[in-house]
Amino acid sequence: MLEAGWFGSSEGPQGAEAEASSRRNLARRRTGEVPSWELPASCCRCEADIDCFAATDGKLLSSDVTHYVIPDWKVVQDYLEILEFPELKGIIFMQTACQAVQHQRGRRQYNKLRNLLKDARHDCILFANEFQQCCYLPREGGESMEKWQTRSIYNAAVWYYHHCQDRMPIVMVTEDEEAIQQYGSETEGVFVISFKNYLDNFWPDLKAAHELCDSILQSRRERENESQESHGKEYPEHLPLEVLEAGIKSGRYIQGILNVNKHRAQIEAFVRLQGASSKDSDLVSDILIHGMKARNRSIHGDVVVVELLPKNEWKGRTVALCENDCDDKASGESPSEPMPTGRVVGILQKNWRDYVVTFPSKEEVQSQGKNAQKILVTPWDYRIPKIRISTQQAETLQDFRVVVRIDSWESTSVYPNGHFVRVLGRIGDLEGEIATILVENSISVIPFSEAQMCEMPVNTPENPWKVSPEEEQKRKDLRKSHLVFSIDPKGCEDVDDTLSVRTLNNGNLELGVHIADVTHFVAPNSYIDIEARTRATTYYLADRRYDMLPSVLSADLCSLLGGVDRYAVSIMWELDKASYEIKKVWYGRTIIRSAYKLFYEAAQELLDGNLSVVDDIPEFKDLDEKSRQAKLEELVWAIGKLTDIARHVRAKRDGCGALELEGVEVRVQLDDKKNIHDLIPKQPLEVHETVAECMILANHWVAKKIWESFPHQALLRQHPPPHQEFFSELRECAKAKGFFIDTRSNKTLADSLDNAKDPHDPIVNRLLRSMATQAMSNALYFSTGSCAEEEFHHYGESYHIPVCGCNFVLVILKEFLFILIFCFLFEGLALDKYTHFTSPIRRYSDIVVHRLLMAAISKDKKMEIKGNLFSNKDLEELCRHINNRNRAAQHSQKQSTELFQCMYFKDKDPATEERCISDGVIYSIRTNGVLLFIPRFGIKGAAYLKNKDGLVISCGPDSCSEWKPGSLQRFQNKITSTTTDGESVTFHLFDHVTVRISIQASRCHSDTIRLEIISNKPYKIPNTELIHQSSPLLKSELVKEVTKSVEEAQLAQEVKVNIIQEEYQEYCQTKGTSLYTLLEEIRDLALLDVSNNYGI
Repeated sequence: MLEAGWFGSSEGPQGAEAEASSRRNLARRRTGEVPSWELPASCCRCEADIDCFAATDGKLLSSDVTHYVIPDWKVVQDYLEILEFPELKGIIFMQTACQAVQHQRGRRQYNKLRNLLKDARHDCILFANEFQQCCYLPREGGESMEKWQTRSIYNAAVWYYHHCQDRMPIVMVTEDEEAIQQYGSETEGVFVISFKNYLDNFWPDLKAAHELCDSILQSRRERENESQESHGKEYPEHLPLEVLEAGIKSGRYIQGILNVNKHRAQIEAFVRLQGASSKDSDLVSDILIHGMKARNRSIHGDVVVVELLPKNEWKGRTVALCENDCDDKASGESPSEPMPTGRVVGILQKNWRDYVVTFPSKEEVQSQGKNAQKILVTPWDYRIPKIRISTQQAETLQDFRVVVRIDSWESTSVYPNGHFVRVLGRIGDLEGEIATILVENSISVIPFSEAQMCEMPVNTPENPWKVSPEEEQKRKDLRKSHLVFSIDPKGCEDVDDTLSVRTLNNGNLELGVHIADVTHFVAPNSYIDIEARTRATTYYLADRRYDMLPSVLSADLCSLLGGVDRYAVSIMWELDKASYEIKKVWYGRTIIRSAYKLFYEAAQELLDGNLSVVDDIPEFKDLDEKSRQAKLEELVWAIGKLTDIARHVRAKRDGCGALELEGVEVRVQLDDKKNIHDLIPKQPLEVHETVAECMILANHWVAKKIWESFPHQALLRQHPPPHQEFFSELRECAKAKGFFIDTRSNKTLADSLDNAKDPHDPIVNRLLRSMATQAMSNALYFSTGSCAEEEFHHYGESYHIPVCGCNFVLVILKEFLFILIFCFLFEGLALDKYTHFTSPIRRYSDIVVHRLLMAAISKDKKMEIKGNLFSNKDLEELCRHINNRNRAAQHSQKQSTELFQCMYFKDKDPATEERCISDGVIYSIRTNGVLLFIPRFGIKGAAYLKNKDGLVISCGPDSCSEWKPGSLQRFQNKITSTTTDGESVTFHLFDHVTVRISIQASRCHSDTIRLEIISNKPYKIPNTELIHQSSPLLKSELVKEVTKSVEEAQLAQEVKVNIIQEEYQEYCQTKGTSLYTLLEEIRDLALLDVSNNYGI
């Protein structure tokens, strides 16, 4: 199960409803309705107690502890990050305390607690005290919720002590002084003390825990003092929960998620409708929340309740380019048309997380006022307000990135209150900035635990892995009957798919797709499964990756290498010999031995009839001439037949409206040490599409199979049609060039884009396809039980080809989740059902799909389905988690790439460095500037035509620009700058201009790229730069140069960083220059869109 016991919906009741929930729990226990996973958790002294032992799948507390610790509800809420310290062992979390976190602290805190309990690295368990008849206590008349919770937890602690036969002391830690006085000496063997006292007496040397505890206590004292001293309110109080719920039901209030505009964070936020509000409301757009007062202490990501303002008070969003809030306040630009505007009246769910902040400089600290211990720190994320923390280390920490957490935001306080957690690294340091990106995206990169690694199979020279006799009996053995081979980039080591094709006895063909059988090694609810589920995906940054599974699986036993036996999950279709129509399909587990490990160029050469490439294929080297010729003919036939089949499949999809947005092949040059030396753009090979079509076919047929078997609990992929209004800018831009873009369907869009080609400027078509990509909705995983079948249709998707070496298709697209390992081609697949099945090494969604497929096969055979499948409710929550983690992976990829781009340009003098001058293409017009695309670097960004001083750009007879007094006049497809002395210059859509690239440094936030038009004429490439400017600057070059600069700086400062290769093997992570640094190498389609830094 995804959630055990009381781990139900994270959007639970509050107040009295919590007690009602507890009573329902007891009633279920008495009537025998509680499943085994809801029984009390297990300690080391009660292994014989079946009820106790079954609670957490056999997880036991350590036997070497001197006592057990039971935290009160308030301690769990306030000190959870200290309880996460691995040094603290033998912790028993009571169900009552956990439910208090669920109901009062929001989903993020609640999920942190759930993950802590599931994590094998932490010695802690859950005790479901409200399912234990002897532990449950009803709430007495007049008793407050807080007192009842503390009394319940103490009563359960006493029961637990007796349950352990009075041999294991219990320490209950609480912040309730009355409870300490009342229960401190009531039961021998059960000690009740404060949490601070517990740390002082039991962990006096755990310095980090004491510092964190002091920070939390200081924050609480400051909060209490402020509450006593403050008489006026800065914000209105939030309405009670019951009023909010009634208002949402009646339609008076609207529920949604708050999204703050990071470019105008002080004044502009939007609420996106959620749940019933989105279905029942007549609103067709987001709701604007204008100003901090209207936001009423809600923070980006919170689930809020909004009241609409009268229409005469509605405002419009600002359409001018903007870098930050300062520009907003003085811009004077007229907003767009008024839109629904409202104010926040309550918060249903606080989605607070860890925030990376920067302390003010010494001068700023002195200017903050009399009490320098209260410090306003600035979050790295523009969307988060400044946070007030109490610390005496402000001066020491002013040069570092620091993690803080928000504790509260009272109505009497202008800013939220928080506390210091830990230091990440120095500002501007590469490792510190990477750590910042990880924290901001809630990505944990801790190593795999010993318990998780103990579940992994062994494959060493002394103890090589072998196919077991039991599996030989259960699986279809293809090792002698099928020619199985892979087609991958040169040097690829992690091969997760292979192909086969053969002629059957009846003359028909059999096409096979064979995927690594990861689920054979990853058992449901095992430690490694829980870890993979938490990670959900492999995370790829510009210079490193963090794996979802240990390398013994991802790079070894689940890699379908040539000449070795491997387990696979196979799909094999019988095809008509003439029409290639599918006659029947077989799904099942197999044993394969790949005969050839081909690279793309070799396969293409064989397809084209150039047999001389056979000398580069290792499998042919030791064969005699006769065997060599026979095997070569067999292989050439197989590749040709696969290509014919792929052409047919593609033609069939094209007829249904498949949409291709863009594709670029890149050749990777490696040096002698297998490091990336360069990438050279080329035209894609046909074998790329052959492999991709086979993967699409497999994903589609698996989707159909699992849905037919489990129509209400299958995991599919949904890509809804984009909103037509998102295409408006695309249509207008195309119109400027005389093209018409029909966006009624993916078929008409594909045809329109194919026809929108300027013979004199190929950039035009690439930009139009890029804009179409930006308009696409993000594809999401979903449970089929959560929506109607007509909503399954897959409008657009990215299919992938595994890559890690020399030649591959690399495509930039809107949904960009798993690049580096994969090459993407963004398409409208024109398929009614689709899922992800072909990459279980890197995506947990594929693991779930593999298990569903195995269950469907068992169901067809009328066999018992092994392992519990997710219910629709649990699968829907899992899909939300995976979608969330995929967004985090996407954001971290993009941010790390931007980091390297900025570090690359940071050391360049834009006035003298030739590479800082480049050609740019205008692709959008704004009221005070234009948006530019820089083909050389694949960057999109804003260029201002009016500066902060109110001067406008002017271009003289030599076409060089300068700033003069004047005005701007914007038209639909152009903008004109006119100076006071009558000079004017007009910029049109798709004009080429000369651009200077520089870096805008920021101490508190990430650095950003600035673009400045220095001439209204195209950039003329000097002869010395011709070679460099002829092809895009690739990320491998950036990573290599930036890393070299960082290393030189470290040596100059005599900073020694010893990173041992064995440590990375132990941690099962990857770092450094590798083939995975190819993420987003070609930025032509604007995933590195620095226009986001200008409020576009």
